[in-house]
Amino acid sequence: MTILNETTAVRAGIDCDAQHGAVTPPLYLSSNYSFSDLNEPRTYDYSRSGNPTRDILADALAELEQAAGGVITSTGMSAVLLVLQLLSKDALVIAPHDCYGGTFRLLTTLHDKGQLTVEFVDQNDQNELQSAINKKPDLLWIETPSNPLLRVVDVKALCELAGPDVLKVVDNTFLSPALQQPITLGADLVVHSTTKYINGHSDVVGGAVLAKTEDLAEKIKWWANCIGITAAPFDCLLTTRGLRTLNVRMKQHLENTEQIIEFLQQHPAIDKIHYPGLSTHPGHAIAKKQQHHYGAMMSFELKGGISEVKTLVNNLQYFTLAESLGGVESLICHPATMTHAAMAAEAQKNAGIKQSLIRLSVGIEDVKDLIADLEHGLSRTLIKAYPGKQHAQ
Repeated sequence: MTILNETTAVRAGIDCDAQHGAVTPPLYLSSNYSFSDLNEPRTYDYSRSGNPTRDILADALAELEQAAGGVITSTGMSAVLLVLQLLSKDALVIAPHDCYGGTFRLLTTLHDKGQLTVEFVDQNDQNELQSAINKKPDLLWIETPSNPLLRVVDVKALCELAGPDVLKVVDNTFLSPALQQPITLGADLVVHSTTKYINGHSDVVGGAVLAKTEDLAEKIKWWANCIGITAAPFDCLLTTRGLRTLNVRMKQHLENTEQIIEFLQQHPAIDKIHYPGLSTHPGHAIAKKQQHHYGAMMSFELKGGISEVKTLVNNLQYFTLAESLGGVESLICHPATMTHAAMAAEAQKNAGIKQSLIRLSVGIEDVKDLIADLEHGLSRTLIKAYPGKQHAQ
């Protein structure tokens, strides 16, 4: 499989300065812009409503996602909130039972407040999914691969099943437009936490919503201005800089991931690996069809329990215990107590999130160092579980 070829969008505003010919576009920090005359505003009047630096990023992402337009938001969760503004009161939302913990928390909170109705379903269960669609939902939320279990659903099939009257939204954070383009598969909106692969350096928080049609793009722009969740110009500058290296970063992410998967498959401390690139993964065929690559996110179940998990994370040097993902640095996460802690124990159990589940975001460091780091940590879990027996290194 090959990743998306570089397009002009990845240049993200390079050599677009008509005034001075600056190769890198300038940063526009101004909060407001003068009118040319009474009742004659220029292209921009107030930075919450529109900003040149922010628009460069929005236009680049829209081109990469083959969208008509988009909005850059202050965070990934504000991008989710922005989408929900398109719904009327008492709208029905169908969402995956194993979606990102922050999305789960927002949807359940709004449900409890009576602002919408949410139904979480296993979108790989055709009977359960069909039953939900028969209720004529207003919005179908899709997350593929899912966080943190890397489950894959057929975006095209789900969008066709939902039909044209349902707003179809795909969270594409785990793959980025380099590896998957949901609008080409039938989605109406694509959501990103740009904090992740798009920025890629773990130094800015942001989000994006990209729309299939100009009409939908205008609606999300109106709402973004109305509720004031557009991103700051400097954040957009950093994210645009990150976007320009997306493809070259992804190549290293993917190369490292493939070698780490091979290592983990042979390790006696690993009980189960969740990664769409494995032929044994239930979603392998679908991922191969709709993705450009299987991605650089994975999760695995460690033999043992929370004690072994603690031993592992405390014996790592190159993998940092932290939330988020998609940066150049390698991260390790315990979903049950970190990214999905907002889910009740029963909801975690229903989603398949066990105490032994570990999620890895593979960075771009030397893969030999990463594998040696994992070997060191995993071998300590075996020593703890089986005193007197050492795993051969």
